[in-house]
Amino acid sequence: MPCIYDKVKNNCKGVMLMRKYYLDNIRWATVVLVVVYHVLYMYNGEGVLGGVGKITALDVQYYDIFLYAVYPWFMLLLFLVSGICSRYFLENHSGKEFAKNRTRKLLIPSTVGLFVFQFVQGYVSMSISDAFDSMQEAPAIIKYLIMALSGIGVLWYIQLLWIFSMGLLLIRKIEKNRLWKLGGKANILVILLLAVVVWGAAQILNTPVIVVYRFGYYGVSFLLGYFVFSHDEVIETLKKYFVLLVVLATGLGVAFCAVYFNGNYAEAPINRSVLFTGFGWFAAMAILSGAAKYADKRNAFTAWMSKNNFGLYVFHYLGISTVALLWGKTRILPATAVYVISLIAGFAVACALNAVISRIPFFRWAVLGIKKERKNNVS
Repeated sequence: MPCIYDKVKNNCKGVMLMRKYYLDNIRWATVVLVVVYHVLYMYNGEGVLGGVGKITALDVQYYDIFLYAVYPWFMLLLFLVSGICSRYFLENHSGKEFAKNRTRKLLIPSTVGLFVFQFVQGYVSMSISDAFDSMQEAPAIIKYLIMALSGIGVLWYIQLLWIFSMGLLLIRKIEKNRLWKLGGKANILVILLLAVVVWGAAQILNTPVIVVYRFGYYGVSFLLGYFVFSHDEVIETLKKYFVLLVVLATGLGVAFCAVYFNGNYAEAPINRSVLFTGFGWFAAMAILSGAAKYADKRNAFTAWMSKNNFGLYVFHYLGISTVALLWGKTRILPATAVYVISLIAGFAVACALNAVISRIPFFRWAVLGIKKERKNNVS
């Protein structure tokens, strides 16, 4: 999921835009955290449904605290960065080009891709939950359709991002850059007070069953990224208050984990609490501040990670869940071995599938949103 803007290019106003490597670094580093998160989530002992569940003999899996330490902020941060990158892209492209680009990169993989490849993920997930036991008499086509829909998995993120992107185009027609100019005036007090806005957004537009579809919480983050944090002046303000933001994020994070550990952090009322949203917001601000201050650089490794992090995100859960089905659910291997193999599979399977599928015509378009390359033009 690299930011879609050019390293150096004149925008419509003749302003030179330099590629901000810290945004790319935030993206791939957060995706790495997502992989680790899903390994622990798969075998969590806190009763959060969606995986195999506890496979150790421990009374309390204290290392599950990692789930609580990242869940409130890591997807919020990705939507925030996506909002920033949307602004940079639209500095150099029309709304029509933006819609076409986002549809290919986001909507196609999360719809067409389900029927072309992600039904495999659906099969594994349904096997873990024993869903096929109640479908023995169902026609094969019905099973296939259910598997395809069950294969959405982690693709909920790009589905929401496409919806937010299309909504942004409508908002832009109304606000005519007035909101964006206002956002550029945000000082540290405004940034701190935005925590209240994020808390309010977390209370609305939450789907009742599939709890990851939080249109309010993630939508406001995307829009704040676009209207506020795409301003260099605002980022400079964040950099000045890096220490303050780290202190606030750390304090709220410790409090959140201490109060809610062993509770279902992914559902109400916890995921709408002041501690959840406050920790989520200030952790995102601290990371954005720190990355801009210390990680606005690139080397061969970060360049490779930035190029391949979308594939890592799209495919990682298949490796983890396959290991869970074969060895986690059956308990034929020690729990430590299952954790280690799951982590390795999360990265290895994703990298392998990304390398293969990105080279296969049609599949690379349907599953990864990669268009056919032309001479002197890279998708």
